Amino acid sequence: MKVTGTIREIEQRLKNEEVDSRWVEDCLLDTRTGVQNRAKAYLKKQDRIRKEKERMEKLWNFERTYWQMGYRMIAGLDEAGRGPLAGPVTAAAVILPENFDVSGLDDSKKLSPESRQTLRTRIEQEAIAVGVSIVDHQRIDEINILQATYLAMRQALQSLEMKPDFLLLDAVEIPEPPCPQRGIIKGDGMSHSIAAASIIAKTVRDEWMMKAAEEFPEYGFDRHMGYCTAEHLVALDKWGPCAIHRRSFAPVGDRV
Repeated sequence: MKVTGTIREIEQRLKNEEVDSRWVEDCLLDTRTGVQNRAKAYLKKQDRIRKEKERMEKLWNFERTYWQMGYRMIAGLDEAGRGPLAGPVTAAAVILPENFDVSGLDDSKKLSPESRQTLRTRIEQEAIAVGVSIVDHQRIDEINILQATYLAMRQALQSLEMKPDFLLLDAVEIPEPPCPQRGIIKGDGMSHSIAAASIIAKTVRDEWMMKAAEEFPEYGFDRHMGYCTAEHLVALDKWGPCAIHRRSFAPVGDRV
């Protein structure tokens, strides 16, 4: 069996048109290997699109649960930078509209820097409200990283232009929250709102560390963002801690 048209024409039709499934099946049975391969590639692409739509739909499950309970201003809340040896911890709070529809949203750690930046732009453009907080290394050393994380989260919430009536958080819950809350294990990969907050918090902190790399180029902050990598430890051994290192963290304190 042979489908009408050249391989190039068939390829263009598969790229540019919504094609009938029966026609695609005919392409799979075409005597030309090139046509068969393009039909297989088309089906694989459609399968990826379908799975991504299903994943994105599931990311609304938690929000929908609480919308149905009457909550409207649901804020996703997440942090970035609890583990590094240097730099601040950041937090972001994001309230998304119910019609927010952006493919690719996910836990920020799973995304490339380019994807994170693209998604950040969409989030900032379309969110009902975005709040951000940065708590520096000195405050972390004063009150410890857990309390500094809670502080950053509270400040991010306070900076929102709209007051949330429910919070969705990645794993943790904050003491004395301003409204009801729910911590979700691996929430940045299970909730639109938390994923959006994760992306904002991560990109804000990365920008801060990139600027720090210009001031302290010997530490390689632009590559590891202050995390405890082999490269970072070698630099600490050679140069000692710089002004933005967290002295309360053992790998740094041991080298003071």
